[in-house]
Amino acid sequence: MEKVMRDFFLFLSSNKPMTKAAKQYGLKFGANRFVAGETVEQAVKTIKELNDEGLCVTLDCLGEFVDNEQEAGEITDLCIDAVRAIGLNNLDSELSLKLTSLGLDLSEEIVLENMRRILDAATEHNVFVTIDMEDYERCGKTLAVFTQLKSEYNNIGTVIQAYLYRTEEDIKMLNEYSPNLRLVKGAYKESPEVAFPEKRDVDENFKKIIKMHLLNGNYTAVATHDDAIIDYTLKLVEEHGISKDQFEFQMLYGIREERQRELHKQGYKMRVYTPFGTDWYGYFMRRLAERPQNVAFVAKGIISK
Repeated sequence: MEKVMRDFFLFLSSNKPMTKAAKQYGLKFGANRFVAGETVEQAVKTIKELNDEGLCVTLDCLGEFVDNEQEAGEITDLCIDAVRAIGLNNLDSELSLKLTSLGLDLSEEIVLENMRRILDAATEHNVFVTIDMEDYERCGKTLAVFTQLKSEYNNIGTVIQAYLYRTEEDIKMLNEYSPNLRLVKGAYKESPEVAFPEKRDVDENFKKIIKMHLLNGNYTAVATHDDAIIDYTLKLVEEHGISKDQFEFQMLYGIREERQRELHKQGYKMRVYTPFGTDWYGYFMRRLAERPQNVAFVAKGIISK
């Protein structure tokens, strides 16, 4: 039943008519549990609240699968506004974004131009930028853009997904760039031809790439809500004498908030992935797909309205 629900919500996440309709209705029906707001001002308020609790943030500028240059430019402007707000308000926050929102599906020239505009602003305001990873079809293109920009800027990282077969080789390839990587399990529906279909295999590969990247001496963000993966990471860094300055944990806004605060109190850097924007639908559906218990929270939100 859990797999059926996951596949159902992943199917909905890529439904363009539903995405368009969702923008018209705003953050209703439970989405505001996982999304900090639709505007930069709302996001700043949330970041300040999280920072006051000692939590770091990566502000995710929502948007994906843009199919025209004008919209890609508008999202670029929104990302720049977010970077400036982070800098001017002295917030402990990075920025995360998806390349398809900036024109990846249009042309490499457009996405690089938009990314350079964002990174120039981020350099000015001392803000780190992470390129989120998307589906398998765009993985190679995303890494190509990342490696190009990494040769030009220092304040940039990207994401590697444990459920893909190619991931171990990607970690090896990227090592020459000494990259700051966020390691995740992966949240898209992929063919068993390119991704591990069984959770246990994904978990084992996740542990493998955490160990590889840390022992390569690179900064590692372990993005997980899974206590088994957290415990594995803590045991690994203890065994190898890895400094707390070389890694951090990341969790999603609105999920396992108590655990986030526990890790912070234990002295570990805890960064909260905090999305904002009007294009929230795909992100929201993937959160429901990842954790079926999230559906219960949404149901409660609808009933209480």
